[in-house]
Amino acid sequence: MGAVFVDLDRTLLRGASGPLLEAALLAEGVVGHRRSLPGNRLLYGLYDRFGENLAAMSLARAAALAARGWSQDGTRRAGSRAVGELLELVAPYAPEVLARHRGEGHRLVLTTTTPLDLVEPFAEAMGFDAVVATRYAVRDGRYTGRLSGGFVWGLGKRQAVGRWADAEGIDLADCDAYSDSFFDAPLLSGVGRPHAVNPDPRLGALARVRRWPVEHWDRPPGVPSLAGLEPYDVLRPFVRPEVFPYARFDVQGLEHIPDHGPVVLASNHRSYFDVAALALVAAGAGRPVRFLAKRELFDAPMLGRVARSLGGIPVDRGSPSPTALRSASSALRAGEVVLVLPQGTIPRGEDFFRPALTGRTGAVRLAQGAGAPLVPIGLWGTEVVWPRSSRLPDVTRLLRPPTVRVRVGFPVELGSLPPDEGTRRLMRAISALLPADGRLCRPPNEEELERTYPPGTRPRLTTASADGAEPCGRR
Repeated sequence: MGAVFVDLDRTLLRGASGPLLEAALLAEGVVGHRRSLPGNRLLYGLYDRFGENLAAMSLARAAALAARGWSQDGTRRAGSRAVGELLELVAPYAPEVLARHRGEGHRLVLTTTTPLDLVEPFAEAMGFDAVVATRYAVRDGRYTGRLSGGFVWGLGKRQAVGRWADAEGIDLADCDAYSDSFFDAPLLSGVGRPHAVNPDPRLGALARVRRWPVEHWDRPPGVPSLAGLEPYDVLRPFVRPEVFPYARFDVQGLEHIPDHGPVVLASNHRSYFDVAALALVAAGAGRPVRFLAKRELFDAPMLGRVARSLGGIPVDRGSPSPTALRSASSALRAGEVVLVLPQGTIPRGEDFFRPALTGRTGAVRLAQGAGAPLVPIGLWGTEVVWPRSSRLPDVTRLLRPPTVRVRVGFPVELGSLPPDEGTRRLMRAISALLPADGRLCRPPNEEELERTYPPGTRPRLTTASADGAEPCGRR
């Protein structure tokens, strides 16, 4: 099988490893206790934003001379010290890509300009099979100030990879390479399957000309980014209750959504206006929320593009949609928030008025598979703003807008419950977040029943109307 060559900074990692490695060298006492060189912070900031440049790489080349006299063992200890922080800097979707290649039997090779002794402990922690990196010459356990085997950058990286592949009996035509840098064009051109990851402007242009795939490991496929901001970040300041003057919002419980790590949000579904209420939840949580929605939404020309740019995941109507569940699981493994509507669609007819909610098992299976908290959300009143029988929300009630109530609950304890039982527990938790009216069994009248159907449909009332409300037991 072939090998997979993965660049380090701005490819596998979300930024430069330099600041973390410098701090580890200082903490380990390898270098004297001094501040960073003037301009270092600016240089790394430019590197993180725009990628490699000649000034930064000239300093990297000169680092071997600056390291003269350093202890090799001390440098490796510094590399080990930095592993934890480097792991936190790994791009969230990178482990998924590496796991796929590993499952296909490919050898994983970290390929970087960073000195081998500093980066090898991190490579071992990530499960790489080999490292192709710059080596410092050593005498009596200390660096001599010279390189051993050349500077692993640009054409030098391509040559170093070629020597490694020849020694291992691997044909580069059977290999993949991932990099962000235009200066890695020789390596990318030398393998059978090149990938531009988070490419700098010049590599992005080259990838378009050469038709190389362009990937981003810091966000889901299809989500664009500009200067590190994705559409969620741009839209969030504008998602405010004031944008919907024809409705009032009573939102409580946002503190129950963890501020980091994977989370599954599960909400009931009452109206097309649920989208607005849940958008306010996402904005209040301060985290991008990836959501599962019917494929028809993604097929719409404008709405579909917006939904995909926000990280939406299409679900095929009436099918288990394993592709959607795989995409959602991938997002959770990357530490994202995923929103699921277990009911699948807005209930119609008498089902809309049943207080005992039912749902599919997808939300529970996702949460259990990822070890993620399952946070219930109860919506009420969205159907008053936009009933299913209307093609548009009622925007005329500016003087007396109806209130939309949103309650975010504590995570549901699932343990090792079977998915069916866990889903029943989840739906009971959602029901408990509804107001008292939502937990009463009340047969609807004909007008109320009609409002639960699409426009133009006049269903026959099959349940006798009742004047009073009767408590209804929950399942």
